[in-house]
Amino acid sequence: QVQLVESGGGLVQPGGSLRLSCAASGIMFRLNVMGWYRQAPGKERELVARILSDGYAVYADSVKGRFTISRDNAKKTVYLQMNSLKPEDTADYYCNEVGPQGPAWDWGQGREVIVSS
Repeated sequence: QVQLVESGGGLVQPGGSLRLSCAASGIMFRLNVMGWYRQAPGKERELVARILSDGYAVYADSVKGRFTISRDNAKKTVYLQMNSLKPEDTADYYCNEVGPQGPAWDWGQGREVIVSS
């Protein structure tokens, strides 16, 4: 059974930083493309960053230069370091394997990130 367990997040002021972690189980992981998605209130879920098995990362334009995705294959964990946070980054954040047709597995519980003064 695949499980994706996110941790981290919380409330931060604009310009601040947060780090999210996602521990995966039930999948190979080291060969999989992993991604971080977010869903803001009233909006559709979007992919903000993905990382290939070799560590190559791709970012949405909205977070490029501010967010960094990384992975630890031994721990089956993917991270999202979020710097220079803006109010528009406020959303629920989720990790998942990025499959050919989108998210590969059922969603975990996600983590709330609120950027507000």
